[in-house]
Amino acid sequence: MSDSPYRARRERVIEQMRKAGGGVAILPTAPEVPRNRDSDYPYRHDSYFYYLSGFTEPEAVVVLDSRTGQSILFCRAKNEEREIWDGFRYGPEAARETFGFDAAHAIDEIDTRLSQLLADAPALFYALGASAQQDRQVRHWLSAVRAQSRTGVCAPSAAHDIRAILDEMRLVKDSTELDIMARAGKISADAHVRAMKAARVGLREYHLEAELLYEFRRNGSQFPAYGSIVATGANATVLHYRAGDAELRDGDLVLIDAACELDGYASDITRTFPANGKFTPAQRELYDIVLASQQAAIDATRAGVRFDAPHDAAVRVLAQGMLDTGLLKRDAVGGLDDVIANKSFSRFYMHRTGHWIGMDVHDCGEYRENGPNGERPWRTLAANMVTTIEPGIYVRPAPDIDERYWNIGIRIEDDAVVTAHGCTLLTRGVPVDADEIEALMRG
Repeated sequence: MSDSPYRARRERVIEQMRKAGGGVAILPTAPEVPRNRDSDYPYRHDSYFYYLSGFTEPEAVVVLDSRTGQSILFCRAKNEEREIWDGFRYGPEAARETFGFDAAHAIDEIDTRLSQLLADAPALFYALGASAQQDRQVRHWLSAVRAQSRTGVCAPSAAHDIRAILDEMRLVKDSTELDIMARAGKISADAHVRAMKAARVGLREYHLEAELLYEFRRNGSQFPAYGSIVATGANATVLHYRAGDAELRDGDLVLIDAACELDGYASDITRTFPANGKFTPAQRELYDIVLASQQAAIDATRAGVRFDAPHDAAVRVLAQGMLDTGLLKRDAVGGLDDVIANKSFSRFYMHRTGHWIGMDVHDCGEYRENGPNGERPWRTLAANMVTTIEPGIYVRPAPDIDERYWNIGIRIEDDAVVTAHGCTLLTRGVPVDADEIEALMRG
């Protein structure tokens, strides 16, 4: 496995550690979490750990030593009796060979071996403050090294947050990652198509959620990437509403924000459509504004522009639409530039237009970068970064708003890979054009 992407990533981390003065890095996977008596939540590895290992079993730790250049895996020992109950375990020997580590040991040996590995290391690299349990373990290992001080051994005198290195690496995706994300995007798009085709007045939100989950799992996805939002009528104006039991009613819109995780990578799609298959004039009016704003943001997404350029492009279209429809009254808020300067649009559009996506649906990586004189400008987009593009309009009932717009919530979201001259959308296997949505639902 010497040519595996995981091994190459570990080597890049070691190189970055050496630039920072060297030391030992410790990256544990996520713990198993009890759900209730004698039952755990479905297990999902830690993203940083998986990024460097490709290993999905619990009770595992990656250790990188910049002095020797070695990468070491600690994992569960082979145990036939436990495998009868819990399923296959690689064990250290098979894991070392399969995942390209220089050495692998049973997790039970980690206390002894880490006190040796940390001896005379200039620094410790780990996720500072990420978990109280991990902080306790690190203190325990450092105490074990300090206990050897009379033999002339030194404990690390500095600590660095390993996430600072990994966040930068994870922000730019390699071809393996983009291939998986494209497959995840296709599965999620197919699920949205399925839900649109199944939708009809009288069903409940959870019926559409079931269609989504079926399509995710049927196509090999291991999990939903996040809790599925299926929101009908007024529920669509609640940004983080979860699929509930509300009934789809004639004349209401349905907003679905749902997508799958495949092989450790997320997708993220939102579509909004009429429960009865036909937009009302008011719904269509606002829908076309949101769609135009998304297109403006897509057109503004390319390498070399700042992260906020797509957001600014979307906001201009949305704000103009709010003025044109009378959602915002000119005599109260002024013209377009006033609406943008005073953020008057945020009454109906209160979130940003995108976020990084990758192994996590809200992926790691700084949104701003260090500039001159302590400034923190928005980060410049680079090829193979992946961001969502997701403008919306959410109108709650109010006396100063035309009743025909009440309880309309619309969001349209796709996943975009930044390229040199634009972006590639991974999630357009489900239509966004209002006429195409109506045709799909008729069919």
